[in-house]
Amino acid sequence: MLRLINRVQLTTDGLKSYLDAVYKAFGSDIDHAVLVKLYGPDRSTPIRYSPPVVLGIREEVHCGDPDPRHISTSYVERSNLTMRMQMRRATRLTNGFSKKVENHAHMTALVWTYYNFCRVHMTLKRTPAVAAGVADHQWTVEELVGLISTPV
Repeated sequence: MLRLINRVQLTTDGLKSYLDAVYKAFGSDIDHAVLVKLYGPDRSTPIRYSPPVVLGIREEVHCGDPDPRHISTSYVERSNLTMRMQMRRATRLTNGFSKKVENHAHMTALVWTYYNFCRVHMTLKRTPAVAAGVADHQWTVEELVGLISTPV
């Protein structure tokens, strides 16, 4: 079954479980690259809290023919940072985590809907939804809350 019109290029980091997950989701119908960061020793403190300095990267083609100019994890890393900054449930080492996966899914949907439909982005001068033609105006928080239905 065809799910996408265009062929997908995907870059993941070196986590081994991604290889099986990508294959299960796309088979060999994807351009998949793996970007592995090479870290140096951290000598700043005896107890390491943040990751050491990145000395370089190694790019590996896993499947298909990914364009080397687009092998990057920067966009998804920025997306993860945005999520952690907007939603405490996604922040490490806090007590704001979700105890139920359903609550986490609902909060994630709420944050990304606000981010895309209500929040004006400085570089776009409008919301991403308006820029993409998905919405015809910037939503208010009241409009967003109005979408929430109460269980019967």
